[in-house]
Amino acid sequence: MKRIQDARLYGIVDLGYVSAENVERMTGLLCDGGVDVLQLRAKKLEKNEVERLARLMLPVTRDHGVPLVINDHLEVAAAVGSEGVHVGQDDDAVARARAVVGAGCFVGKSTHSLEQAVAAQDEGADYIGFGPLYATGTKPDYVPIGLQDIAEVHRRVALPIFCIGGVNAGRLDEIVAAGARRVVVVSAFLLEADVSGEVRALKQRLTATSSPPSE
Repeated sequence: MKRIQDARLYGIVDLGYVSAENVERMTGLLCDGGVDVLQLRAKKLEKNEVERLARLMLPVTRDHGVPLVINDHLEVAAAVGSEGVHVGQDDDAVARARAVVGAGCFVGKSTHSLEQAVAAQDEGADYIGFGPLYATGTKPDYVPIGLQDIAEVHRRVALPIFCIGGVNAGRLDEIVAAGARRVVVVSAFLLEADVSGEVRALKQRLTATSSPPSE
């Protein structure tokens, strides 16, 4: 199983883009392409349905050695034994998340500023998402933070930092040039005709154009 510290490319199976019937297939395509970590994000589904989908994904992700992260639903993560759980700024604190999921499950937190990133590190998060870098349909209510703080957040935060929000192949070079070492890609993968091919191509470019993380 890949460690979160070694992950570079983070994918998300977002039920805003993927139907429940297509979750297992999409999981396989993303894993075949080479995502290093994969999240299940199902904001509008009931907890029992999120758990059902997580249980469909787990055999696929584990067969590929890819950690599965459950967004928001701490009890689901604990019930299925996922490798990770992710909480937002307005969700549970890291300490509560860890109390629910146990020591064997890593905890990530969304951050939208330098101050929030530092606070998440102080809170004991295992990794952070940092963004949204650009305006994105995934989270239309969030104001994009741009690229200007990427280098500084890497100086101030020793955790794995995954830059998120509007990341795609056309923007990858400028994101990496701004200092990013890890990225999250959502719709740019999920809406592709050749999902695995797009994942593979972007991962090759990410590996070629950015130095390995040192955390």
